[in-house]
Amino acid sequence: MLTEIPGVRVGHWSDETARTGCTVVLFPEGTVASGELRGGAPATREFALLDPGATVARLDAVLLTGGSAFGLAAADGVMQFCEERGMGFPTSGGPVPIVVGLGLYDLAEGDATVRPRAEHGYRACETASADTAAVALGPVGAACGATIAKWRGRAGARRGGLGGAVVHDGDLTVAALVAVNAYGDVLQPGEDEPRIPPPPVDTAEAAFANTTIGVIATDARLTKRECLLVAASGHDGMSRALSPVHSTADGDALVAAAVGLVTAPIEAVRALAATAVERAIRSAVSVA
Repeated sequence: MLTEIPGVRVGHWSDETARTGCTVVLFPEGTVASGELRGGAPATREFALLDPGATVARLDAVLLTGGSAFGLAAADGVMQFCEERGMGFPTSGGPVPIVVGLGLYDLAEGDATVRPRAEHGYRACETASADTAAVALGPVGAACGATIAKWRGRAGARRGGLGGAVVHDGDLTVAALVAVNAYGDVLQPGEDEPRIPPPPVDTAEAAFANTTIGVIATDARLTKRECLLVAASGHDGMSRALSPVHSTADGDALVAAAVGLVTAPIEAVRALAATAVERAIRSAVSVA
């Protein structure tokens, strides 16, 4: 879990009846981050701040949420939680929390009128823990209504979930937390990609709930541009575990965050990031 990275906390809010929810990742002071988005149907908030050319390098929290674009409102509660604790980019008017939101579409799974809101984002922050044993995986939080294999149609869809993985190389640790709500199938090690090409994504099928979103965290000391490279490598891991991936019906996005405790070569971090994302996606399905 991401909680193996010092200072990182994870919390959930879930509505199992409505099959939606949100997951919050809180980062320690000094965290540097960037991210990469692929696919044709993104739902994000403040993602532009992750560009290496943007002024702010820090990251205070990432919100992973169901509810499609509606669910991004839960980031307001995350902002409030962080502000109350003095977290954020210092300005003359007080600290401004840097909170990035990533949304997935689950409106077709449960009660579409129930979406994560500000109070739910705040509750997820209140439950956030650095104790790995206390953080649930599977169909919880942002992945409460997640499904996979929708390129086959509704009849072929299966339950998705929230997966996590951690990989080590000496003192270096890289972890991933991924909400898997994919248009494609999850491939197991050694499994071939589907030989039948997916049909065209029409409007009705595109509305049937997609997008895989997640966070990569490491204890390495990285620049913002290096974090972008790590996020890109995370998408390599996504392409190993999902097929088809990054479709026009997906808004696949990953944030890569570095807390800056260990000196490590960037290529080592990138290799571990790809592996962590790949394993996290596969674990999401096995736990679900």
